Amino acid sequence: MIIDNRINFTKAIIDALPIPESGKRDIYHDTKIPGLQLRVTGVKTFFVNRRIKGGDPERITLGRYPEITIEQARRKTMEVLHDIAEGKNPAEIKRGKKAELTFGNLFSEYLERHSKLNKRTWREDESKYKTYLERPLGKKKLSAIDRRDIALIHSGITKDGHDITANRVLALTSSIFGWAKSAGLWEENPAIGIKRNKEKSRDRFIQGDELPRFFQAVAKEENETIRDYVLISLLTGARRSNVLAMRWHDINFERAEWRIEETKNGTPQTITLSPEAIEVLRNRRSSDKAEYVFSGSGKSGHLEEPKKGWKRILESAGIEDLRIHDLRRTLGSWQAKTGASLAIIGKSLNHKNQNTTAIYARLDLDPVRDSVNTATNAMMVAAGLKDSAEIVKLTKQKSLK
Repeated sequence: MIIDNRINFTKAIIDALPIPESGKRDIYHDTKIPGLQLRVTGVKTFFVNRRIKGGDPERITLGRYPEITIEQARRKTMEVLHDIAEGKNPAEIKRGKKAELTFGNLFSEYLERHSKLNKRTWREDESKYKTYLERPLGKKKLSAIDRRDIALIHSGITKDGHDITANRVLALTSSIFGWAKSAGLWEENPAIGIKRNKEKSRDRFIQGDELPRFFQAVAKEENETIRDYVLISLLTGARRSNVLAMRWHDINFERAEWRIEETKNGTPQTITLSPEAIEVLRNRRSSDKAEYVFSGSGKSGHLEEPKKGWKRILESAGIEDLRIHDLRRTLGSWQAKTGASLAIIGKSLNHKNQNTTAIYARLDLDPVRDSVNTATNAMMVAAGLKDSAEIVKLTKQKSLK
């Protein structure tokens, strides 16, 4: 049985309404705002029931009581009736909103259809989303996200002291919406127009007086994978992601070279390996069939996050404000200190610079090798690890089985 009652909706009256037997419902009409109704089953729900454009009656659910108040329900009813008077169908609009993507849905599409296919750093996109975007935006419909939402995220990360990270998260958000437009999934990009933080070019590298403490701390690091990863990062000057994914079959011990098929620049790179780097790799090599030099237990199969180990090393060395990427800059800085030209440094670090690309193409690895070896030798001397040109054994020898 359906009860059709007209009452003045007040909190006291609605709270006192009886709950009907299981499987039944009661419907009440508000006497103050015609069209506003309350359906009572196990819960109490506000809705509007109206015939639209001479068609069948449409039920537009407004929300549950008391999650929305009586006054909110009345305001929503007036908005619905206004839309109907203008020839709109609020029910169709609402159905469209239900089908609309959330930002989390959109990111999943972006990750699978764009980032994984085109970016070697797609895992960094995934990490930024989970760390900074999933909680504030993941469940939001795209139409509910505006520039203010994005700006608050950017300013929040900035206030935490991570200016550059804030810019990278903003760039990712803009990239996601930009891709959505090109894929026909959305029409607006609310990240456009937000002012980015000023970024200063870092010139931090390991100074001569820091090298002894740094190498001592590395030598004391108990995690061999972290220790060797840090050493190879320093001795090759390669990018973080490339060292993490370093594979044995890309290393030629006879030629002392490491071939990277595709770098961040989208180009291949052959890295010359100094005698010290070869020593670290030979000591690390074992008789098993491991694919990666720095194996890990994650999905990728290789080491993914060395931050904790890096923090231990810096604390042990008493060194502050040094990032893993600064190891790359350290090799280049010591190359410059020992007289290498900018072209040689650019070649060894695979810098993509249009002004010097033609020069790089004419360079072979011999002067690059000389420069890297000279810079490595200078670092070892500065660290107090050697007095001459002998090869330094940076790790304990490990016999092959």
